Amino acid sequence: MVRAGVALLLAGSLAACGGGGGNGKTPTVSGDKGFGSIPEAADTVQAGGTVDIALSPGLAPNYIYPNVPAVFNGTTVAPSQLWRPLYWRSTGATAAVNDELSIAEPPEYSSDRKTITIELKDSYTWSDGEPVVADDLVFSIELIRAALKEDASNWSYYTPGQFPDDLASVEATDEHTVTLTLTTAYNPGYFDAFVLGNLIPLPAHSWSKASDDGPIIDFRDPANAKATFDYLHKASQDQKSFATNPLWSVVNGPFKLKGFDSSTGGFTLVPNEEYSGPQAAQVDEVNYLPFTSPAAVFNQVRAGNLTVALLDSSYIDQLPTLESTGYNYYGMPKEGQVNSLFLNFENTTNNFDKMIAQPYLRQALQHLIDQPGYIKSKGIYNGAAAESYSPVSAASANAPGFGDKAPYPYSIETAKKLLEDHGWKVVDHGETTCVRPGAGDDQCGEGIPEGQKLSFNLFYANSPTSIAARNTAFIAAAKKVGITIESAAKATNFMYSNYDNNFAPENKDKWAVQDSGPINLGGYPTASLIWSTEGAYNAGHYSSEEADSLMNESISGEDPKALSNEATFLGKDLPVLYMPNPSNIVVWKKTLSGDPDAFANITQGFLTPEFWYYAG
Repeated sequence: MVRAGVALLLAGSLAACGGGGGNGKTPTVSGDKGFGSIPEAADTVQAGGTVDIALSPGLAPNYIYPNVPAVFNGTTVAPSQLWRPLYWRSTGATAAVNDELSIAEPPEYSSDRKTITIELKDSYTWSDGEPVVADDLVFSIELIRAALKEDASNWSYYTPGQFPDDLASVEATDEHTVTLTLTTAYNPGYFDAFVLGNLIPLPAHSWSKASDDGPIIDFRDPANAKATFDYLHKASQDQKSFATNPLWSVVNGPFKLKGFDSSTGGFTLVPNEEYSGPQAAQVDEVNYLPFTSPAAVFNQVRAGNLTVALLDSSYIDQLPTLESTGYNYYGMPKEGQVNSLFLNFENTTNNFDKMIAQPYLRQALQHLIDQPGYIKSKGIYNGAAAESYSPVSAASANAPGFGDKAPYPYSIETAKKLLEDHGWKVVDHGETTCVRPGAGDDQCGEGIPEGQKLSFNLFYANSPTSIAARNTAFIAAAKKVGITIESAAKATNFMYSNYDNNFAPENKDKWAVQDSGPINLGGYPTASLIWSTEGAYNAGHYSSEEADSLMNESISGEDPKALSNEATFLGKDLPVLYMPNPSNIVVWKKTLSGDPDAFANITQGFLTPEFWYYAG
């Protein structure tokens, strides 16, 4: 998935740092490769109690309907804790499917990969006592289809031409079995991660209507599905009614919503007493608390006022102190994450579109980013980050061909030479200008006039602090080759809403470069959603026929090297400027216990608070 639903303090990734920490016990986390440690689950359980969790600064929820439109993604109210997805993709430190927490059995594919059979488990019920059945999945899919007919941004995981455009039929073949018939053959790894992993059965018996007091209508009629989507979409934006609207009280997850503060985005979950899944909630309440800055979160942790939080990597030196005051800590790389500066290939201001279209210029800019230096710097990552030069980790089985070697390593001199070789007069801490206009190999590039200055703007999220620090370092390096970058910090929600050409096309000439934090691609990290020509999250409208072809191979081809080939090309072509992947460091009070995987999950962006309890 792309921007996580209930975002905590930081959605990041980190290197496997050395050092001890935690309580000194050996973690028993699936796929463990992190730092710090997680204690074994306590033998005795103290029932009840309240857990206070820090929400990510700048990402307070403002939407609740689970089939999230792209513009609201990252700002929804605990969808997976209220409504379970078909397949739960997190097992401790990995992004593998957790069969126990999934509400469907593993999918079955036909030999031509065009027919997929999904069997829902018969053990799940809605909180009103009705069973979760095949029609609930069909209902959800029909709502997605209706939503997309209105607007292509009405489902976060949509790429034009793919699911559900190629869905020939969806049928409930019995009470708990759904059959999807496609016109396209997909790589099962892709389809499992990007489609099935993001499908959420919804209560058709309760929600299939067009008004509060209206009758239940046949959702298989496209007109009815549209009316129902419009109704749910409108209700999902009435924040003051989130906790009181009967719609949102019909859930099948381990929790239900007790309260929502529309002025801050804070909310409270309590156990769903009718939950029929594998682990009932053991605490009385889970409070999600809003914050304005990473410093505010840290201060509340230091004061002992938070039970669980993710900390900015700038506080890594404070972990031993927090441990001595009663907290465990654990850090973990997040799989399938891209952390980068997005480039706006459509911004015509000061001919930025003409300049950024030049591969040599993108290469020069990447040479100005000192990833190893940023990671080591106590002012940026304090050692808790990993170098990243493509959408796929160098440690992955689908690693790019260049492995962990930077295609464009940090070098001011190399950046300078690239500019000079292509017709620019470079002035250290001055104004670099084009002196050889034209489209030749040694000229500035098509559409770039003589005298053109290398200057543009850069907007970045005001949280976490590492984002500002790394951009400050990048801007300082750019000055050494005469590139002027005007920068400003903005709230993360503002960034999502205003600096994305898909969602705010009227602003396409207002931003050149933006840094709103990481994009999460999941366990099968093809970049189709963010860098294909028609990708739903292609914020700057990067477009490459070769990239599109490689991404299509990753999605529907059978070549086992397809994803590696895609990552190699995108690492070299630079649809964005790559930055290190920052730390996900979770801290939690030592009095809180549970399955170690339930704490490692947090570093991967997945929360399972039903597994937490206070030690007796």
